[in-house]
Amino acid sequence: MIERLFFGLLSQKVTMTRLNNKVSIITGAAQGIGLATALKFAAEGAVVVVCDLRQTAIDDAVKQCQALGAQAIGCLMDVTNRAMVDAVVAQVKVQFGRIDVLINNAGITKDARLQKMTLAQFDQVIDVNLRGVFHCAQAVSDTMVTQGSGVILNASSVVGIYGNFGQTNYAASKFGVIGFTKTWSRELGPKGVRVNAVAPGFVSTPILDTIPENVLQEMKARVPLKRLGKPEEIANVYAFLASDEASYINGAVIEVSGGMTV
Repeated sequence: MIERLFFGLLSQKVTMTRLNNKVSIITGAAQGIGLATALKFAAEGAVVVVCDLRQTAIDDAVKQCQALGAQAIGCLMDVTNRAMVDAVVAQVKVQFGRIDVLINNAGITKDARLQKMTLAQFDQVIDVNLRGVFHCAQAVSDTMVTQGSGVILNASSVVGIYGNFGQTNYAASKFGVIGFTKTWSRELGPKGVRVNAVAPGFVSTPILDTIPENVLQEMKARVPLKRLGKPEEIANVYAFLASDEASYINGAVIEVSGGMTV
């Protein structure tokens, strides 16, 4: 009798995951950190909503999530298009009845020194990395407030804290995201909605594909751990922050950089 009870409890524990049935919208989820996060959430039992710009990549990401046993759907979304963002949020609300997590992961770079940066380069990065975060958070906020619960996680960067050569636009957008996070945590916290930001350092993703090897080696040398981060290592932090284990973390900016700013 005791053995049956023990193995029954053990089996129950194995099948329990910390994001069980949490309806989670992830932007930029078809590659890099976004894809790693979608897969992590799928493995943790979440309902995953994969949002990105390319339908074929979205479909592939959804299949990978489903292969892990998760319920997952894909939505074509341009975060700079408010009508498209609102339509996706409405679809998710109708299909699943609630929205528990939003991860504002979508982002781009258009690097240039201040004297060389074009207005188009500046505007494009601000539009995606800052305005897009505003669009998505505002679109889900009413639903989360009505529920009395929810988690919004914003992708900042160590560049948004310390700046970086040639990244005026990117640094401004990621610093702005921190401002969003601090403000929304005050506004939405009393309503049961937690808002936090993650500030990754140098992470091995497709965004680094155009960087010369000698520059990559220099980047690694700046990190005490002497390597680039893995997308999965950022995804692990998102999963923790989205879970009830982080229920008293609100308004935080968590740096995940291998100690590069120490």
